[in-house]
Parts: sequence; structure tokens; C-alpha cells
Amino acid sequence: MPRPRRYLCCEPRYFDVRYAINPWMTEAARPGAEVDTDLAIAQWRTLVQAYRDHGHTVETVEPVPGLPDMVFAANAALTLDGRVFGSRFLAPERRPESAAYTSWFKAAGFDVQEPEPESVCEGEGDLVPVRGLVLAGTGFRTTPEAHREVQEFLGVPTVGLRLVDPYFYHLDTALFALDDENVAYYPGAFSPGSREVLRRLFPDAIVATRDDAMAFGLNSVSDGRHVFVAPDATGLIRQLERRGYRPVPVDLSELRRAGGGIKCCTQEVRS
Repeated sequence: MPRPRRYLCCEPRYFDVRYAINPWMTEAARPGAEVDTDLAIAQWRTLVQAYRDHGHTVETVEPVPGLPDMVFAANAALTLDGRVFGSRFLAPERRPESAAYTSWFKAAGFDVQEPEPESVCEGEGDLVPVRGLVLAGTGFRTTPEAHREVQEFLGVPTVGLRLVDPYFYHLDTALFALDDENVAYYPGAFSPGSREVLRRLFPDAIVATRDDAMAFGLNSVSDGRHVFVAPDATGLIRQLERRGYRPVPVDLSELRRAGGGIKCCTQEVRS
């Protein structure tokens, strides 16, 4: 059954592709490939309305000029049982985002644990709570040191998963939680050992194709029944329907120019 969720989002008022820190941005930064900020805002508003139409609460953090990737709220933190583990970004261009989100969480009454100085942690981009665990991606952004810090802070076991394909630079581009017990994922994004871990933990998982993963189908958000999903991920949508989930297609193609999609734009506040 679906469960009402509380989401934190940030309007892409200053969205742009000004630097390249993943392959999607490299392609978007080619000459003549201008970003349509108005379209990005319109698509983002459609996502927010879809959440609200399905009974979820959406709160927003004020965007900051000069931070074009601040729309990707998932990277700001992991919140679980009312506790917030904050972010420290790998790319210098994104590091100021942490302070803006930390201010929002503190104003909302949360304490925020910051990663140690030597750690990189990119929030729900690489940290996915499911089945009483935190699946923890590494390989491109978040470091294993941060995984250990998350486990100590939250008291929840972390399971490290190594990403090996630069197009899937965050865990949330290659895997998402369908509900409290199961996931969907693309095996090719992971190292052989990590694929085996996922097979053992989630024998009934939905296994996506590379085409659906490249369409950002795995950068989805599920409330346990409704799955907010990229419309181009047609094979994944069919699999979801066969399993009894209700896909809610939302087009965020303009934000995909920076390597982001539905989940990237959505921080779940678990209080």
C-alpha cells in the first residue's frame, strides 16, 4: 500500500550546465546545446504537483544564485528516523549547496551530522534505505569512509555497493526502492561482487535493462505503490505494471542534461 511521504525539493530557478562532472553534463555542454531553464522549471513543477496529487507533502528550499545543481535535493542529505546525515560534495562547484540545505534542516528542527573532513558523502544520491539497511554506493562520489560514518550515526547496517559505469555515477541512477522490502536495479552498473550481493539480498527484484537505465528509469521515486518514473523507460514501466505498481510518468528531460531525474530532485524527509 502507498504511504504518505514528506519530500523536500528545490526549484531549478538557476539551473544550467556550466561545468561537467559526469558524462551527461559533458554532452550537454557541447556547443549549441543551450539549457532551457523555463522548461526545467515547468517540468519540475509538474513533478511537485504529481506528488501532491497523490497525497504527499512537498516542502521547498529556496534556491541560491550561482548553484545551478541545487535542484538535485537528494544529494543534500540522508534523513532517517528524524536524524539527518548531511553532505560533503566531491566537486568544489557543489560544496556550497551543503550549507543551504543544512540551514533548512536546522530551521525545520533537525540536528545535522556533518561528514568528517576526509569523507565525501552525497546523501540519497548514494544512500538508499530499504529492508532495515542502507544500501551505500561508492566508486565515483561517496567514499567508504562515509558509509562507516552513516552506520555509526544511524545505527543501521550499511551495505557497500561499487558502481563501475560512469553514466551511473550515483547509486540512485542505477537502483531505487520499490517499497520497504524490494528494489529495482540495473546489474551492469555494479561490480561483479556487488551484483552478487544484490542478487542475494533481493532475489525478487525488478531487473532493468540498460536502455531503461539510460532513460533514467531507475532514478524513480516510489511511495510503495505509485512509482514516479521517466516516461522513456517503457520496459521498466511494463515490469512495474506486471508487479502491481502504478507508474506515474513524469518528464524531466531538461534536467537530464545535468545527469539528474526524478529521484535526484527529491529528498525524502523521514521523521
